[in-house]
Amino acid sequence: MKLLPAIDILNAKCVRLRQGDYNNETVYANNPAEVARFWVSCGAEMLHVVDLDGAKVGGAANKDSVIEIVKAAGIPVEIGGGIRDEATIQYYLDKGVNRIVIGTLALKQPDWFREMSAKFPFKLVLGIDARNGFVATEGWLETSKTSAVKLAQQFANLKLAAIVYTDIAKDGTLEGPNFNEMLAMHNAVSFQVVASGGIAAVEDLVKLKELGIDACIIGKALYEKKFTLQEAVAALSFKA
Repeated sequence: MKLLPAIDILNAKCVRLRQGDYNNETVYANNPAEVARFWVSCGAEMLHVVDLDGAKVGGAANKDSVIEIVKAAGIPVEIGGGIRDEATIQYYLDKGVNRIVIGTLALKQPDWFREMSAKFPFKLVLGIDARNGFVATEGWLETSKTSAVKLAQQFANLKLAAIVYTDIAKDGTLEGPNFNEMLAMHNAVSFQVVASGGIAAVEDLVKLKELGIDACIIGKALYEKKFTLQEAVAALSFKA
């Protein structure tokens, strides 16, 4: 199972939000590119970057920080948050971003999302952020009436790179993942599923791997030093 350290950017700083609440942030670093270098030095093979400003208002609000991360990392980087038009997708891919996470527009403009997946095969990731099993949009500020699993199955025939599935109720809480929801998503689709939200200990990662989850995004647990990336990699290798 691949591990993706998260770098969430708000006002050009590396932060973490609790349960997607923009009024409940913790700033961990003023230079996201330095954070990227650190995770690479710890053995990261891929980074998950979120433009929180972009997710809230739309657009590539922190594009300069994102490009600095890409240059500093030298490993694959995926970016999500506010990417809602073809020009932004093309811009990031041209700048070396490995893959693009699309959330809000996949739900609100499914035909556009299908068109983009055909134009950029295996470069798009379906980002599904759920609250109580229902998809949240607009930087988690709104909750729809669409079930997460049904949304994923709606795009079953597309050439997507993966699904990033985030449980908002768990995100930033260090209370452990929603294993049942993650397993349900894994069983519902053929895409690779990247789990996100609630990781608190290496045992959580081991259990996700045992469930068959392909990859996991780790945020607050790493920043709060609940365990190191090296310890996580070692635990998963031992259980392989």
